Amino acid sequence: MSVLSQHMVDKHGRHMRKLRISLLDACNLRCLYCMPERPVFMPQKDWASAKDLVHITRNLVALGIEEVRLTGGEPLMRRDFMEIVDELSTLPVQKFGLTTNALLLAPYLPLLQHTKLQQLNISLDSLDAENFMRITRRDAFETVMDAIFTAKTRGFAIKINAVIMKGVNDHELPAFVEWSATHDIPVRFLEVMNIGVMKSQFQERFLSAFDIKTMLEADYQFSRLNDKTDSTSRNFLVSNGAQIGFITSESNPFCTGCSRLRLTPKGQIRPCLFMQEGIDLKSLASEDYPEVLATIIAMKPIGRIPHQPQPMYQIGG
Repeated sequence: MSVLSQHMVDKHGRHMRKLRISLLDACNLRCLYCMPERPVFMPQKDWASAKDLVHITRNLVALGIEEVRLTGGEPLMRRDFMEIVDELSTLPVQKFGLTTNALLLAPYLPLLQHTKLQQLNISLDSLDAENFMRITRRDAFETVMDAIFTAKTRGFAIKINAVIMKGVNDHELPAFVEWSATHDIPVRFLEVMNIGVMKSQFQERFLSAFDIKTMLEADYQFSRLNDKTDSTSRNFLVSNGAQIGFITSESNPFCTGCSRLRLTPKGQIRPCLFMQEGIDLKSLASEDYPEVLATIIAMKPIGRIPHQPQPMYQIGG
């Protein structure tokens, strides 16, 4: 670890090396577990500018951030998305990624090929067009699938994120395992989170990663892969050749190894997805970053905070 990044380590030995940048809270899907049909989004005038986001990220990278991921809402809905990507691509980060629903992705792929952004986490909660529309409330299945396969053809590193809900898409679990093996694309099963619109349905829809894996073990054998200590996913190679991961946000939170800091669309740095406390970095002088980061990192919890009053789309999940 470099001398510069020493102060990025908290009292529990966690090295803050990953930054999640939520570019906006708006989205062009209306997924059942994420938002109501008519959500109220932040006014665009409140977004941090591309210039501010790049300035903040450059300072954080200089102090030890090694990996950057753009999230939302849906990041591709920002008109200055490529300006942000082009500028961030000049920074010396080890990994630069994007979490997207892929609805707007295809036209961007030729442009992204020439940037440092090469990791794509794509949300796909169903392999069936009708069920996809039931979950997302939008008729966009073919558009998303075409974008996934085009991205793979162009050489991007792709992971699929599927939020599993009992009685909604859990019957598709074997299909996802077979799809992963057929297309050589890792699939990660996410536990639905007890946040926002899901609070009233959580007990009815929640299916733990343990139960998901147990169901699949009736037909498949799982071999554990060696994950980094700060990985959010427990990853396995399956007997049919699939690569399957489990993100256990509810049943087995990964707080003790968490290495992430979060930047909100307003340019506020936060220590945790479940915390609303943070510090605005837009007007902060570069020489003041170490002291402010020390304050933020000291606020980072070692265990799961039980409640998050904000809906998922507002916090960059």
